[in-house]
Amino acid sequence: MANTPSTAAIEALAAEIGENIYIDVAKWHLYLAEAHLHTPLAEQVYPLLLEDRLSRGGLEKILGGMSVSLGAGKQNLCLLDLIPQSGIARLMTLLEDYQQSL
Repeated sequence: MANTPSTAAIEALAAEIGENIYIDVAKWHLYLAEAHLHTPLAEQVYPLLLEDRLSRGGLEKILGGMSVSLGAGKQNLCLLDLIPQSGIARLMTLLEDYQQSL
């Protein structure tokens, strides 16, 4: 894939998400980069940023639609259920800040 500005922008957004947002499992913080969830999330939210359609409800819909496999597939939970509310608020702020820099 060519390194287009949008590809570089998505990678930069994914890095920000991956380093700052985590899922909470039994009080353990697993950052989205470590869980390999940062890039798929960035790919889904980036169009909202470009179209200026970012909202908390839209973000929660995306997070609710992302399935995370646990226990080698014995259980699946949506990403929305794994990120604490404070993390969702932080993600929203991160995305708003990133959108302003576009």
